[in-house]
Amino acid sequence: MASTGLIYHPIYLEHDTDSHPERKERLITTLEKIKSSGLELEFLTPRPATLEEVGMIHSPGYIDQVKAISERGGGYLDLDTVVSPRSYDAALMAAGGVITGVERVNDGLDNAFALVRPPGHHALPNRGMGFCVFNNVAIAARSAQKMGLQKVLIVDWDVHHGNGTSAIFYDDRSVLYFSTHESPHYPGTGRVRELGMDGAEGFTVNVPLPRGTGDSGYFAAFEEVLKPVALEFDPDIVLISAGQDPHASDPLSGMNLTTDAFGYMAAAVKEIADACCQGRLVAALEGGYNLEALSDSVVAILRSFVGEAPPRIEVEEDPRASERIEEVKRAIAPYWSCLR
Repeated sequence: MASTGLIYHPIYLEHDTDSHPERKERLITTLEKIKSSGLELEFLTPRPATLEEVGMIHSPGYIDQVKAISERGGGYLDLDTVVSPRSYDAALMAAGGVITGVERVNDGLDNAFALVRPPGHHALPNRGMGFCVFNNVAIAARSAQKMGLQKVLIVDWDVHHGNGTSAIFYDDRSVLYFSTHESPHYPGTGRVRELGMDGAEGFTVNVPLPRGTGDSGYFAAFEEVLKPVALEFDPDIVLISAGQDPHASDPLSGMNLTTDAFGYMAAAVKEIADACCQGRLVAALEGGYNLEALSDSVVAILRSFVGEAPPRIEVEEDPRASERIEEVKRAIAPYWSCLR
């Protein structure tokens, strides 16, 4: 069995969003479900990210803005993104939680799941949005590179496109960003032809799936696009923006994934990490707003991380998803020999 770490800190509950969909009960319920699952995990205490680490991604002015809003008692970064008195400290610890995972897998732990909030993948260098404050996975990617893990694969299966992560690495050949997401949907980015720029074309791989896509469509995207391209890229570490909101029960999603699908996706990504980089794999919580679906799906992910085989997924033809996947393959084939 693989050695799997779970990263958590109580300060994540002090990012106070009241009755907002991205609320502390997401972590409370998930942590309870994990503790009752019987899984053998190493519980890891994170450290806060330093200002230098956050500054690898975010501008000094934006970091100061988040701190100032927290210090004056709270407010909003946009209509959807709450800042409370402890949000700045929680956001530093969320970014630091994912960095802690990278540090530990670089030191020999097989993989880790960072149960963090606030989430991060919508956060741009100078702007928070979409419930996100600091871009946790992007900060962790740059931290990994400072440790010598130069080639980073980021897999983002949140139902919403990770526009912040995509923008940050859009001209960077050292980071391969792969995203499955509902389209059309918030934030409106992530089209097939958004491929990268300035010599990094093909290193942004967007798979915008139609509303209603279920397990079969995601299975095809991972098997036909992610696996061959990722193996050709040959990363030194793999990071996951793990949003469980494509679940059929999620109130902010129009997708139809089962709980088992998250176990399958985690196993598929672990297979890539095992093949390319001695299993170095770190997932960070993003979305997921039905408490039961979120917690069950995170447990399914962790079961795959420790080495349990996920339940078999019954694959059926999904013509709408297949059409989009073929479009993606045609768009990125000039950049990846495995698809030619």
